[in-house]
Parts: sequence; structure tokens; C-alpha cells
Amino acid sequence: MNHRFVTRLSFLIGLCLPIVTSLVTPSSTGVAGEAIGARPNILWFIVDDMSANFSCYGERLIETPHVDQLAMEGTRFTNAFVTAPVCSPCRSALITGMYQTSIGSHHHRSGRGPLKIQLPDGIVPVPELLKRAGYYTCIGSGLEESDRRGKKGRDTAMGKTDYNFEWDAKMYDANDWSGKRADQPFFMQVQLAGGKLRGGTDATAIKLLERAKAELGNSTDPASVSLPPYYPRDEVLLRDWAAYLDSVRFTDKHVGSVIARLTQEGLLENTLVIFMTDHGISHARGKQFLYNEGTHVPLVVRGPGIAKGQVRKDLVEHIDLAAISLAAAGVSIPASMQSSNVLDSSYQPREAVFAARDRCDETVERLRSVRTDRFLYIRNFYPQRPHLQPNAYKDGKSIVKTLRSLHESGKLDPLAEKLMFSPTRAPEELYAWTEDPWQVNNLASLPSHKSILESMRAKLDQWMVDTQDKGPESEAMYDSDMKEYLGKGNPEVEKNIAMMKKWALEGK
Repeated sequence: MNHRFVTRLSFLIGLCLPIVTSLVTPSSTGVAGEAIGARPNILWFIVDDMSANFSCYGERLIETPHVDQLAMEGTRFTNAFVTAPVCSPCRSALITGMYQTSIGSHHHRSGRGPLKIQLPDGIVPVPELLKRAGYYTCIGSGLEESDRRGKKGRDTAMGKTDYNFEWDAKMYDANDWSGKRADQPFFMQVQLAGGKLRGGTDATAIKLLERAKAELGNSTDPASVSLPPYYPRDEVLLRDWAAYLDSVRFTDKHVGSVIARLTQEGLLENTLVIFMTDHGISHARGKQFLYNEGTHVPLVVRGPGIAKGQVRKDLVEHIDLAAISLAAAGVSIPASMQSSNVLDSSYQPREAVFAARDRCDETVERLRSVRTDRFLYIRNFYPQRPHLQPNAYKDGKSIVKTLRSLHESGKLDPLAEKLMFSPTRAPEELYAWTEDPWQVNNLASLPSHKSILESMRAKLDQWMVDTQDKGPESEAMYDSDMKEYLGKGNPEVEKNIAMMKKWALEGK
């Protein structure tokens, strides 16, 4: 019998049986520490630039047996969202269990210049809290003979951190748990390149497709790819998405190798394993933006005390990994921490989750959102600016170059023009996101949705007050951070910085 068919069939059988009784209610067993004997090891998989394109989340063009297996043996969250759709703010929030807007780390790659960012008093990164509790803390690839990109060879590098605040490198003991004492639990962050494996150009996408043929036996056919409705079926975009799906397959393979290592070393059954990505796919409406494409992520938890095969549909935030992990380790969750232990037996599901996007590299932006179980509200603080503001990082990608070229030649359809190339934006956006998964129908101006709009607007306002949203950065801070970009031989960056300052003076 076909092995792939058996794998898919066994996954579906294992996944479907518990769904009826476990759609929303959190597990009564929980991970609060009391259900676990010896303190568990804690291992996070954190993957770059990847949405929930895994078989267990409904992706049908590829198979991801190892992440699927984690889902069968643990709990899968279908509505997990990041609080920031770009690496450094997301990771700053994750490692502290705090909204990045509350701790002043919400501007991408900030604090790199002369002016530094210090965490507020009392805010301590999770690795430091676990280290104080006796854990061996490490961050790397999770494999002793392979790096975060799956390349063979002894890996001695520390894994990706990308925090927007000053921190002590000593909070990590090593890049791997192999150096721990025999009786010592470990906290490991496995940092994987994920969607970055495909690079940013058509040439690098083609190269990854070739690597997939060589290492995985085949590559994803670009012609079979389904794109969101606002992206044209251009060959460059199709190849990019196919390479992206192969990056998901490489990620799944790496996950399987780490799980096999844990099993071989007799560690798996006493290890809390959490799989998550740091934001959605890097694309024109994905990474850096607050739509599903940028903020919806996979989240799977497996380990001691975790319900097997459970599916949770309640709204959770990526910062919740902090509280889940501290509780599993028997470490008190700081009262100031905004993270929630969503696996605790007394946990009450959230009514809403929140997200924010601010400056990314040289490009000034300010977006805020609130999401309930049906509606997504987004506020654009700079509505006089286009969706695709000039940004050297994104404009250097072949997919964005292609979109701009098609726009300039008048070859994009009206939906793509409206959503990506309108010179201005609506100040408010409202979507029935469960019915409109790609967020293409803005309901904010409809009289029939006035009361919902007002309710969502009020929720966001209250959250910004309650969490002490730090808002725009000062001109001095912007200038400080831009010193890391200027003089690097990139005239596009310098031109964009001048544009940002010009628009600010014009009140845009």
C-alpha cells in the first residue's frame, strides 16, 4: 500500500476522533506543573517566515508527516496569532511574554544604533528565569551535525535571537543541550530558517526547487500552486510559492530529525515540545502586515500532561509560549507578564487577540489590530501612505519587483490594484475574517456594520491604554537606528529615509 496514503489516512483518523469533544475547551490536564513528575525539558521550534501550510492545517499540495505526528500526539491550535508580523518585534515579545508595544521593542531592528533600548524594570527574559531555576539554556539548530538551514557539518553557532533590547548573552549556556549535566533539565530553542530558505530572488527559488529534487526526491510543481486571489499567476510568483512550500517540507524534515534525536537519547517523553513560526509567509500582504497572511501561525504543543490529538479553536497569542513554559517548569509566572498559560485547567479563552506593526527597517509605519472569533479590525495611522511603501528589503525581492512591474504596465487585475497599489488606504479596515479568509472585503464603511466597527474600535483603544502602547519612535531614535543603514552602499535605503522624513513633514 502507498506509504504516503497510509501516513495521511492514519493522521486523519487520529486527528478526527477527538475533535467532537475538544473544539474549544482547554485541556483539563493542563501544564501547570502539578501533573508532571520530574521537571520536563522544554524545546521550542521557532521557524522564520512561514504560515500554517502544513498537512495538519489543511495544506494539500505537500505532506508534512513530522509536524502532523506532533499534532496527533499533542494539541494543535487552529487560531494562533503573532502580536507582531516581523522577526525582531515578534521575537522580543516572545522571549519576554510581553506585547512588544508595552516594552518599547516594537520597531523592527531598533536599538542597534547609539541609542539603546532597556527592558522596563521587572521584565526578565524567559531563558533567564529558567536558568535561575536550574535549567540548562540553549539556542541553536537542535542537531549537532546540521545548521538551521539543514546543511550538514558541525554547527557551533548560537541560534537566532534578534531582540530589540539590551540583553545578557550569558542567559544562554550554549547552542545545544549536549553540554548539560545528566540530571539537569534543558530549555532549547531550535531556530530554523524556514521560509527564508527560498531566498528573495527567482534564482534562489529555483535553486531551492533543485535542492528539493536532490534531497527530498521531488519538488513542488509551480503550476499546481494556489495563490491568494490578489496575486497574479505570474511564473515568478508561482515558482516562489512552490519553493516556499518546499521550504515547509525541509522544515518538517528538520523537525523529524530533532524528534528522532530526542527519542534516541531517551528524552522525548519528558520534553515539552512546542512548534511555532515567527510570522506568516514573506509576501506583499503577508510578513509585515496584520492580515491572516502575516499574523496567523501554526502552534502545536506535545509533551507530559498535554492532551493527545486535541484541536483548540480559541484565540491564542504567540507570547503565551512564555507562560506555558514557565508553568511546565514549575516557575512562577510574573504578575506583570501579559502571557497566559492557555493550558492551565482554569484558563478562560480570550475574547480577542491583538497585533501591531511599526517601523520595518527604514520604512515608518504604524498599524494596530484587534481580532475576535469573527471580526478583524485594523487601524492605519498613516492612511495617506500606500500599502507597499518603499522599502529596500521588500523591494529587492523578485516577487515584489514583479508586482511593481505588472502594476506599471497595467497588467494587474482590479483587486490587486486596489489592495496593493492604491496611493492611499482607508484609515480603518473591518473584515469578517472567518468568512473572508484573505481579507479582501472591507466592511468598515457599511452602515450595517457600524455597531461592530464601534465595538472593535473601542476594544483596540482600551487595549492600547491598558498595555501602555509606546507609539511612534522619536526622531532622535529613528536617526540613531538609521545610522546602521546609512553608508552601506545602498542608495535605495538612503532615498527611502529621505522620503520618510519628507512625508512626516507633510503630515502623511
